[in-house]
Amino acid sequence: MTGNRRIDRVLAEDYLSGLRTAPLAEVRELRTEAEQEEVDLSYIRRMIQGRLDVIRAELNRREGNGSGNLVEDLAGILADEPRGPARGLGRHVTVEPSRADSHRRYVEALVADVDLSDVASRSADQLAHAMRTLSEEEQTLSSKRREVQAVMDACSAEITRRYRDGEADVDTLLGEQPTS
Repeated sequence: MTGNRRIDRVLAEDYLSGLRTAPLAEVRELRTEAEQEEVDLSYIRRMIQGRLDVIRAELNRREGNGSGNLVEDLAGILADEPRGPARGLGRHVTVEPSRADSHRRYVEALVADVDLSDVASRSADQLAHAMRTLSEEEQTLSSKRREVQAVMDACSAEITRRYRDGEADVDTLLGEQPTS
């Protein structure tokens, strides 16, 4: 595997090579690494989507389709309401994003030329530029996230296969758990 960044490792062509013969603990480590990357990508996407929601609300307000006060409506704008049909895989995640500060700085740098702390003072062209930039990045992240999910699924399928075929058993699993 090549690359120093986790995303590069997880999406490398050889990441899953030897998966069928790798020790079970190694397969789990691969899945855990991929899961952490998926959580981080999801976190960045949510930050971008929040910024897009604020810009959209400001543009709607300017067109007379929203309320007159963006600040008062902020909680509702950022609420986790459905944005359309869910396309996610409905995974239950217990992992927290890593490097949250670095992810925040990354998202802020995407539109560093448009200060979004006061969208009402930005021109329509500036907001349109920010929308395009953020939307393109959200699409790129979504694509990478799907690729990472495929890696997670491959690892999970291999683990499941081993239990189903009797190559691994629950007693072994329980024996591998650290004791406190």
